[in-house]
Amino acid sequence: MDIKHGLPTSNKGECNDERFTSCEYRTMLPDIIKDLVGSCLSQNCFEHINADPLPSRGKALDLVQRCQDLLFPGYFRHQDIDKVNLEYHMGLEVSALYDRLAAEITYAIRHECVRHNKTCQHCDQQGKEKAFAFLQSLGEMRQVLATDVRATYDGDPAVSSYDEIIFCYPGIQAITIYRIAHRLYELEVPILPRIMTEYAHSVTGIDIHPGAQIGESFFIDHGTGVVIGQTCEIGNQVKIYQGVTLGALSFTRDQSGKLDRHRKRHPTLEDNVTVYAGTTILGGDTIIGKNSVVGGNVWLTKSIPPNTKVLLNPPELIIK
Repeated sequence: MDIKHGLPTSNKGECNDERFTSCEYRTMLPDIIKDLVGSCLSQNCFEHINADPLPSRGKALDLVQRCQDLLFPGYFRHQDIDKVNLEYHMGLEVSALYDRLAAEITYAIRHECVRHNKTCQHCDQQGKEKAFAFLQSLGEMRQVLATDVRATYDGDPAVSSYDEIIFCYPGIQAITIYRIAHRLYELEVPILPRIMTEYAHSVTGIDIHPGAQIGESFFIDHGTGVVIGQTCEIGNQVKIYQGVTLGALSFTRDQSGKLDRHRKRHPTLEDNVTVYAGTTILGGDTIIGKNSVVGGNVWLTKSIPPNTKVLLNPPELIIK
């Protein structure tokens, strides 16, 4: 007998009939359940009970897929689109997206109201208004994403077609989801934008906060390990490679010791900047001037003027 847990021990050659059956183990489950319930009611751990529903992570990912179908029609879930049924298809997709997006935005806003004990924010009405405003921006979003695809084609000799980029490139997938999430972030929709970009992070290895501001013709080559912080500002025609971090140098705190969440913490990259693999650029006051090139494996915490190259001296190699 296991004295510590009150469970039987198995001896070699013991008959199966002499061991605890599943039913006998289940008789001990109530103690485990009481322990879990107690931890929920103690408020020492995290729980979400007696509360309005949160946005669904699964439905948020469905929203991403529906948006991708509208931003790149004919590429993903619906590939039988032609000029005859295009308007009909778009009508069905836009209508379905509106209903689902309005519902999830409503859940997100209502949860924030309850969490912060706010007065009524007219959550249903806001959900509908913000969903409509998001749909109004899809046409412009398509135009911007087209510049991202072209920048990828122009910047990578290994690619054979635009279709290959849209189907295969993790950089474009991450940028597409970022642009969807960023528009929701601009509309002050809670939670949903971060669910979307963290999904992109999990499947591409590219971590872009939805609050970052990124211009047109953005190209992420390879992409694994790229980190772009919340308050980054990135201009047009910027190219970055794998392993690049655009991060915070330090975190300031107020007089009570809480983090200052409103200060610019991440760098600015002006137009036509290239940052090569493995480089780290930190700090909200750090500005990389336009047309500059930052070489690989550089650690940079201060601004550089336009038309500048920043390179490391070649390391000393020992070859035996």
